[in-house]
Amino acid sequence: QSPYSHELIQKITASGYFKLVDAPFSYKEGIALIEDGKADVVLEVSEGFERNLVREGKQPLGVSIDAINGSKSSLGGAYLLSVIRDFNTQLDVNVKTPQRIGNVAKISVESTHWYNPQMEYRYYIVPGILAILLTIIGGFLSALNVVKEKEIGTIEQINVTPVGKGTFILSKLIPYWIIAFFIITVCLVLAWGVYGITPVGNVALIYLLAMLLALFFSSFGLIISNYSDNMQQAIFVMWFFVVILLLLSGLFTPTRSMPQFAYLTTYINPVSYFIEAMRTVFIRGGNFSNIAHQVFALVGISLVMSGWAVLSYKKNN
Repeated sequence: QSPYSHELIQKITASGYFKLVDAPFSYKEGIALIEDGKADVVLEVSEGFERNLVREGKQPLGVSIDAINGSKSSLGGAYLLSVIRDFNTQLDVNVKTPQRIGNVAKISVESTHWYNPQMEYRYYIVPGILAILLTIIGGFLSALNVVKEKEIGTIEQINVTPVGKGTFILSKLIPYWIIAFFIITVCLVLAWGVYGITPVGNVALIYLLAMLLALFFSSFGLIISNYSDNMQQAIFVMWFFVVILLLLSGLFTPTRSMPQFAYLTTYINPVSYFIEAMRTVFIRGGNFSNIAHQVFALVGISLVMSGWAVLSYKKNN
């Protein structure tokens, strides 16, 4: 609310690289815009901005950049700092006051990374490895389940029993949920014992996410097993989908850095929802409200796949 701050905002928006979305009066409201996906950068102009520049010759600014898209955030941050430096050299207090007589006003910028200040890769990749383990263990084992019984001939013995399709598929799914529970427990212990990483958020949410992803992959594996004629076919089909789901999940590269057509696949990719929610709970310490979108998406996809698994099983009467 000063001439200098208005001039700074006008200079930033006039550069052509930035569009002013909102001008809230608190930093908390500004960060909420980033968390809601409405803004990429928040510039914090402290109270007394112009007074401190004129009287004390210095005034720090706060710049918070959404780092989900690595290339976009680095370029945007560089452009913004360039505009701020240019604005600094053109300040009236600097132009009109010779350096040898008075203090030159300076705008200092110091950067830090939230949640992972040392930028250690293990904090980023360890939560995502859980998705790989659940995918390999739950997906491949379930894909070999029914088709193996087809090859050895025991499926006919099951078909002549009065066991319903829903009961049969449920009995096939439950063991993989138990396996997933065991895998998550072992991974959390190893992450703490080997890497010194412990979840910042609620551990119960991690188990909830793991159970939902295990439900999806066990159901998906059974679908492939129901349609396959032999184990080799089931393995190849499962491997084909697993590679696609993992590569387009954001585990290795941010999804926002993908082309638009590839990014659209994340809306139906359960691994993408799992990794995003897992990192939110594991690293950021988010609660259920922060991952409600991902949880409901996983519930919906998992229920569809489990229903498909029941319908795809052909039981001879």
